[in-house]
Amino acid sequence: MATHTVTNQAPPREDVDEYALDLPLVEGVRRHGAAWAEPALTATGRLVGSAGFQHDAELANVHEPELVAFDRWGRRIDEVEYHPSYHRVIVAAVAAGAHTSAWADPRPGAQVARAAQFLLFAQVEPGHACPVSMTHAVVPALQQYAPADLRDEWIPRLLARDYSPALVPGKTSALFGMAMTEKQGGSDVRANRTTAAPAGDGSWILTGHKWFCSAPMSDGFLVLAQAPAGLSCFLVPRVLPDGSRNPFLIQRLKDKLGNRANASSEVEFDGTIGWLVGEEGRGVRTIIEMVNQTRLDCMLGTAAGMRQATAEAIWHAQHRSAFGALLVAQPAMTQVLADLAVETEAAIAASLRVAAAYESDAPADDEPFRRLATAVLKYWICKRGPGHAYEALECLGGNGYTEAFPLARRYREQPVMAVWEGSGNVIALDVLRAIAREPETADALLAEVRLAAGADARLDAHVTATEQLLRAAQRDPASAEAQAGARRLTEALAVALQGSLLIRHAPAAFADAFAASRLGDARGFLYGSAPVSAAQEIVARHAGDAGRR
Repeated sequence: MATHTVTNQAPPREDVDEYALDLPLVEGVRRHGAAWAEPALTATGRLVGSAGFQHDAELANVHEPELVAFDRWGRRIDEVEYHPSYHRVIVAAVAAGAHTSAWADPRPGAQVARAAQFLLFAQVEPGHACPVSMTHAVVPALQQYAPADLRDEWIPRLLARDYSPALVPGKTSALFGMAMTEKQGGSDVRANRTTAAPAGDGSWILTGHKWFCSAPMSDGFLVLAQAPAGLSCFLVPRVLPDGSRNPFLIQRLKDKLGNRANASSEVEFDGTIGWLVGEEGRGVRTIIEMVNQTRLDCMLGTAAGMRQATAEAIWHAQHRSAFGALLVAQPAMTQVLADLAVETEAAIAASLRVAAAYESDAPADDEPFRRLATAVLKYWICKRGPGHAYEALECLGGNGYTEAFPLARRYREQPVMAVWEGSGNVIALDVLRAIAREPETADALLAEVRLAAGADARLDAHVTATEQLLRAAQRDPASAEAQAGARRLTEALAVALQGSLLIRHAPAAFADAFAASRLGDARGFLYGSAPVSAAQEIVARHAGDAGRR
């Protein structure tokens, strides 16, 4: 029937090379010394851009994980069942080294190469990225703080490229999770009530309840608990050395806004065995190494979502006509698409710069830089994610609001990166503490920003005003005024860093658009409201038609 003939709809955006199409990612990988990884990144780009992988991403979110607390005979097993598509996604991500390749082969550019792999996989299916990220993040914590026997037992398994979801003894690989927060404390982990008592054989017995435990089918977890000397960090395995199951009582799975392919749970410890990692009473110091690494992945995951949202919006506009012309050719739409692209480019450039600061051969100044930049950009990029996803979704009109298209899922996904590993006020106050206790972090970040000094008067003026805010906060960081202004300062630092990076490394049109819409007097409150010159050039760069197979 003629009424069922489909016209003026965009074809599926599938069977594309997501790496080659993402020019800011390609340029960043090369800029930071990871060009050697491009064959592997191209393979991943083609995989995640394939119709089959995209279908697995959809299935993993439609068929959500289910708790199986007991077996058929009534024995407690505390397992989570996932759709096979979820396991196929993780198999691919682990095989590509999106989890721990930077630690397995710490060559120049390894952290950036691993970050690019993580970003590509998270661009299409973000739920699996949680255990992948935590597995990456736990390695330096164990390397620095765990006793030799724990390191020897776990690190080779964490670096392995194979994956098995089974909780069985003798596995050659492992994924990791963490369990810090409790229902009475949330971000205030020092209010934790879970207790740890020495068992007399080098292990500890944990008793308590964790309000959030993500990826509960992981093989091991870092857990905070109150020991006699204070809050301490423990490694808690799901399977004990003798092959028996460690008590790990999953009370329920969280019914979440997004991140639905990944199971998040409440767990109870009742005679649960763990091993001390780091000094007793120094648990926060121990686990913060893992937290900083996962904060970087929050930035990368949000940037991945921005890339997906921008690419889908541009694709739709390139194939959809309205009022006699393609949407992409209509000035109002071009402005919105260009603004979305500028935000995406800034997020990718900034995330890769911070990833480069974690390289084993990074300059000494990168260490204080990354300590502050990780918090600053985690706050800003992740806060920008939900609004960006919404605006891209709206570009698709009614289609964008339906679950048949990926941007509805992405819109629900983006807020988790802002909440996880410290929500807005927690991160902003961390920034205040860092610049006060470690003033060299502020100096290092400003030095990085000033590498673009003199190139754009708008950025120069913004940096001058930002430094005034920063120095005032350093003088009295505990004051009500400083704490009330913590968000403003964090935002100003983030925008200064992104502006500097774009001026130095992005095409001139992007640098000008960023400065005009985020630093200048014409700054708008919504995407597309501040005039962007060269909008068509900006959109064309992020369309990346040359990378299509």
